[in-house]
Amino acid sequence: MRKTRGTSGKPKGGRPSKAAAQALDRRILETAAELFATQGFAATSMEQVATACGAGKDTIYRRYPAKAALFTGIMEDFRKTVICEVDELMSADGAPMERLRRYARLLLSINLRPQLLALNRVALGEAVAFGGVQPIPTADDPFMARFAALVQEAQAEGTLRQGDPLFMAEQLLYATSMKPLVATMLGSARFSELSEQERYFDEAWKMFLQGAAP
Repeated sequence: MRKTRGTSGKPKGGRPSKAAAQALDRRILETAAELFATQGFAATSMEQVATACGAGKDTIYRRYPAKAALFTGIMEDFRKTVICEVDELMSADGAPMERLRRYARLLLSINLRPQLLALNRVALGEAVAFGGVQPIPTADDPFMARFAALVQEAQAEGTLRQGDPLFMAEQLLYATSMKPLVATMLGSARFSELSEQERYFDEAWKMFLQGAAP
């Protein structure tokens, strides 16, 4: 006799379907991200996450054996989502310098997203639990690897001077993203307006080109 499925996507008498399991995992991560972002790490419990997302506590612990593991899962999920976003941008047509500019602007926008800012504050506040503060991204980081690849394209075209592509990508990241990110992390509201983000980015981009143009 064939197994029938209930409205939850779980076969009667069997394990949840793959789609149902994925939907539950998505609900767990989204719910936990919201709780961590609004309450902080210490004030959020696994029991709260289970109650808020409508899952059993044992279900949460089977996926994430500790609260730190759940938080790490949230941040990894954000990374995967953002990588898909930047890859879509990189696939768009355009001259190398225009694509490089769009990429740098997207990274600034991503870094200033409210929920990601809140989660980064949590990560900094709980640095010991998460293995210490991470260093500046290197060539192994997928975002910097993509950044350096765009720099290389511009160098090959002759619109950027020759030099270490990763070093130049790091300088562009510092110029366009680091001050707004640090200022906002420390509580400044200066970059909450899109117009101020645009003004700052345009000025930083021009300054970068003054030093990096061939």
